[in-house]
Amino acid sequence: MTRIAVDAMSGDRGARVAVDAALSCLAAHADLEIVLVGDEAALKTEIARHRKKAHAERASVRHAGEVVGMCESPARSLRQKKDSSMRVAINLVHGGEVQACVSAGNTGALMATARFVLKTLSGIDRPAIISPIPSQRGHTLMLDLGANAECTPEQLFQFGVMGAVLATAVHGIESPRVGLLNIGAEEIKGNLQIQQAGKLLSDSQLNYIGFVEGDDIYIGDVDVVVCDGFVGNVALKTSEGLGKLIAQFLREEFSRNALTRTAAFFALPVLKAFRLRVDPRQYNGATFVGLQGTVIKSHGDADAVAFASAINVARMEVEQRVPERIRELLAENLGE
Repeated sequence: MTRIAVDAMSGDRGARVAVDAALSCLAAHADLEIVLVGDEAALKTEIARHRKKAHAERASVRHAGEVVGMCESPARSLRQKKDSSMRVAINLVHGGEVQACVSAGNTGALMATARFVLKTLSGIDRPAIISPIPSQRGHTLMLDLGANAECTPEQLFQFGVMGAVLATAVHGIESPRVGLLNIGAEEIKGNLQIQQAGKLLSDSQLNYIGFVEGDDIYIGDVDVVVCDGFVGNVALKTSEGLGKLIAQFLREEFSRNALTRTAAFFALPVLKAFRLRVDPRQYNGATFVGLQGTVIKSHGDADAVAFASAINVARMEVEQRVPERIRELLAENLGE
């Protein structure tokens, strides 16, 4: 059985969304057990709504008396909230009671706590945040998305290794193409940090294809895009904003007059298909990769569908032994 701890209290929408998501995952996977972490009374009340469903028996509760606020200082939460639902869920991973943790809570606090409790893998300086981004060919994996604002060339190389493992283990890409995000594809472009990272990646056993530019994230022949967390987070938030802008423009144009509203009616199947392809809920679940354990970050405002996607990411990474495979590939590339 795969056992996953769910921090059920830290998201913007509360325990109901976390419980609904957990129960939907249990219904879909008979070999899954979920430990819901948080206020015991509140969680048992939510589970009771599903009491007639047999799979609800595979959901258990672990009480935690505190919650980390979304705007709370990571350092403060780490020092003062040792009984938070976030900390208790990560402790379960460390103690071997579960194999992964999923939380929709404060990203900085989650990263700080996970790194403090679980520690990084041997050969990894810092964990990174990785997530799929929609592209012409399905999706592109990108890291780091905000955990490390500044990175050394060695750390960017480590991100490439971790991204390649995740692409193979979870997304089934046999020899993922790894690119280094730069201001140009030419070899002379980029600062010294990027140039040195490119050399390390070129000398590795990875399928490194060289420098890639911003548009390659969406239309290029690349599976894993490597960058520092400052650039990655800006690119991610820009993408989210652009998606919202396009959706708003479409609504405005299709509602402009009677003729465009009629056109919208006939275009409805295409619009629904487009919305499905770019629906952020199906991409929810960013991995804190590089830790000695599996920790998945759900979007704070995730609904039950999106939260279930994050739980499924955790389930797949446990089944595919992602931390162990990162350790193995890193050892191969470092000659250890």
